Amino acid sequence: MHPIRYSITHLNPYEVAENLNIDNRIEQLLELLEPITLEQMSSIRLMNRTDTKFVTNKQHLARLLEMAQGHYYAQFNEGSRIADYKTTYWDTDTHHFFTEHHNGRAPRQKVRVRTYMDSQITFLEVKTKNNHGRTKKKRIEVPDQENLVGGDEFVSKLVRFGLDEMHPTVQNRFHRITLVNYGKTERLTIDFDVRFVNKETGLETGTGDLVIIELKRDGNVPSPVLDILRRLRIKPSGFSKYCIGSVMTNKALKQNLFKPKLVRIGKLVAAPVPL
Repeated sequence: MHPIRYSITHLNPYEVAENLNIDNRIEQLLELLEPITLEQMSSIRLMNRTDTKFVTNKQHLARLLEMAQGHYYAQFNEGSRIADYKTTYWDTDTHHFFTEHHNGRAPRQKVRVRTYMDSQITFLEVKTKNNHGRTKKKRIEVPDQENLVGGDEFVSKLVRFGLDEMHPTVQNRFHRITLVNYGKTERLTIDFDVRFVNKETGLETGTGDLVIIELKRDGNVPSPVLDILRRLRIKPSGFSKYCIGSVMTNKALKQNLFKPKLVRIGKLVAAPVPL
């Protein structure tokens, strides 16, 4: 096992027990939300959307789930309201996509392979974010993380590189909760227990009780969760799993602009929850 580098939190036994308690509380609150199936969500794919991200911790997440009662459905799939994801990001030898993001370039792209672990369905995806903050995602289903049949032709039509010019760089695993408002005009994804493995350096790390919330909607439709987030004093904050996972596991990368974000995240996971 390689040593962990840049781990945001190191938990003592008391904190481990505390996290188990908050995990149980989150699961209890999810059970109180009315379920919605993938089939029922088919009308809100949001493949051309605006994304707003928020970063918080599990204690705030529990408060959010309490306040979401009566306003949101919880996605229910494969017998659970919490899904397990595995994603592998691909980049060039010069880390083109990482550098474009670090330098704030727009439009910018990412190439990734995502597996929905509960169903073992895998997609090769290209995400493009334009100058106006809108994100378009295109994808094709592939057999698994290693077998990307038809992937080179698919990627070559969307980005300036083919798969033969890229390689896997960072892989992550995380849990996801998906909420849908009663009006079915938005989707809220909530990711936590994120762990990274760097395919180039072999280093692994995790993000403690960090929670990444992403509000996905077509345009500026009314959103119940925005009021909840304001009441919890959770402000919008950009967060790229690929970029953060990269700088946490590969010190050779250009990362000056991400270091302040890592410091803020480290403080956030220990922050008190507002009453």
